[in-house]
Amino acid sequence: MEHSCVFCKIRIGDIPSDFVYSDDLFFVIRDINPLAPTHLLIIPQQHVTKLGGLKTFGMNSFIDMVEVANYVAEKEGIMESGFRLVINQGQDSGQEIEERDSHQRR
Repeated sequence: MEHSCVFCKIRIGDIPSDFVYSDDLFFVIRDINPLAPTHLLIIPQQHVTKLGGLKTFGMNSFIDMVEVANYVAEKEGIMESGFRLVINQGQDSGQEIEERDSHQRR
């Protein structure tokens, strides 16, 4: 765990959150400031600071994440009506939670 990472703190229960799903690779929580009726965050179980860090999960990590999104969309009842997936990487993308660590685990 990275001590300053809000998502690591959520994962271990130091910060309360509404968990929707969890497996060995990812957990899904409801956004505390939703921008849509169903606004969920898919977060890696392992501390990752950049998209490139997903490679530590293996070649299918992005596919695994999309499968989690599909499963949760079905569970939430929005699979048929539609949903979108957004990935924000860095300040210029609109990423709201900044990584406070100056390094990335590999």
